[in-house]
Amino acid sequence: MRHRVAKKKMGRPAGHRVALEKNLAVSLIIHEKIETTLEKAKFVRPFVERIITRAKKGYLSKDRIAVFNTIKELRKAIGNEEAIKKLMDSVASRFEKRMGGYTRIIKTGNRGGDNANTARIELLPAEKKEEAPKEKKKAVAKKSLKKEKKNDK
Repeated sequence: MRHRVAKKKMGRPAGHRVALEKNLAVSLIIHEKIETTLEKAKFVRPFVERIITRAKKGYLSKDRIAVFNTIKELRKAIGNEEAIKKLMDSVASRFEKRMGGYTRIIKTGNRGGDNANTARIELLPAEKKEEAPKEKKKAVAKKSLKKEKKNDK
């Protein structure tokens, strides 16, 4: 029975599974979208969500020590300086007001060679700021324009 099984094993030994998770997360953060199998996309999604939340907490903190500790945690989690820099600079600021759900998975069909389900996992774009609706100009009736032209003559 599968009771209380916390995580998928992906048919790999523990070290390989951890490396796969880190590599997929780094690729997703750097490129902002990757195409992989549906199972791998579902596997890496919670890991990426947690990493982005950690980066966001460090980004929003005004305490230098908290920022330092956040970077230290990110180094331990993903270990790629380029990805950490991008997380702290652009990704954390993009999701400043969002409370989770930073990624989406889009099914893209089946792969040709082995007929595996493929999917694209991507970071969501920045939220658009809602502008106040512009006031519409009232349409002037054509008849009144004709009357005004006659009056001008």
